[in-house]
Amino acid sequence: MNSDENVRNKVMSLIEENELSKTYVAKKLGIDNSALSRILKGERKVTIEELNTLAEMFDVTSDYLLGKNNTPKWANKKDTYDLEKFLEENDGTFTYGGDDLTEDEKQKLKIAMTQIFWDRHKHD
Repeated sequence: MNSDENVRNKVMSLIEENELSKTYVAKKLGIDNSALSRILKGERKVTIEELNTLAEMFDVTSDYLLGKNNTPKWANKKDTYDLEKFLEENDGTFTYGGDDLTEDEKQKLKIAMTQIFWDRHKHD
C-alpha cells in the first residue's frame, strides 16, 4: 500500500470513528467537498499543509496517516520525534559481526526497532 492509499484509508476511518461530516473536514482543510471527495477516491493527492491539518484535526501524527514505521494512532508528536531522532543518530552505525549492514538490512532493522519501540511505549 502506498502513502496516498494509507492517507485515504486512514482519513476515511478517522472521519467515521469521529462521526464527522465530510463537509466539516473539507471546511477545516480549506477545500470544497468535491476536492475532499477526489482525495478520498484517490483522484487527488493531499498537500503537505492538508496532511498536517488532518494530523492536528484527528490528533495523530502525519507518520500515522502516511503509514510510515507502523506509527500507532495513539502516538503523539514527541513519541514520533524521539524515535525519529534515535534512528537518525544511529543510522550508518549498524553492523553485524563487525560488518556494515546493507541498506536493505538497515531498513529491515529500522522497521523491527520501530515495532519494538511502539510495543514497549504502549505498555509504559
